[in-house]
Amino acid sequence: MTSGRIIFLNGTSSSGKSSIARELLDILDDGVFFHLAVDAFNAMRSKRELGAAELDAALRRTRMGFHRSIAAMAEAGNDVVVDHVLSEPWRLLDCLTVLRPEDVLFVGVRCPREELTRRESARGDRPPGLAAHQYDLVHRHGDYDLECDTSTASPRECAEQIKEFLPRRPSPTAFTRLRRRCLTDGGQPPNDGRPHSVSTAGARPDPG
Repeated sequence: MTSGRIIFLNGTSSSGKSSIARELLDILDDGVFFHLAVDAFNAMRSKRELGAAELDAALRRTRMGFHRSIAAMAEAGNDVVVDHVLSEPWRLLDCLTVLRPEDVLFVGVRCPREELTRRESARGDRPPGLAAHQYDLVHRHGDYDLECDTSTASPRECAEQIKEFLPRRPSPTAFTRLRRRCLTDGGQPPNDGRPHSVSTAGARPDPG
């Protein structure tokens, strides 16, 4: 069985990942795609109050299960669009471990900090300052196949860019390069936060 393609969108909360994912499902016409979002997995959890340590452990298990659900869907031949926030180094390392790197188109979804703050305030459903807290964390690994900026392009335009790029995925992919750097060579994701990519344009619990 041929494994499915994985379009992996990574960015802060309110950066526009979910909007891009919905547009991708609307315009991708060469397969059947599923939108797998980490927020949707978080929403499945029971609503009882948890202490800090228990909540942290539950969130970690949730994300680990999310990563393996992506792998299982792709292994069964399903094409998926992933919506994630890689704000902790272990999340990326876990994804590099369980996902086939040659199947992944790794897309950085960027947006200026000021616009993120404005969107977060307008939404009103996220802790104030969450996106700013994530801003310097999510792109630290410094390597993508493709990037888009949702402050200069609409979700539809970003989706069109991704659709056009999908058949031209580079070899090796960003996930292949990162796996070699972070797992095979025993290194860690770099901390400069700047991508080596093809470009088209703390303390609180992190729901992403």
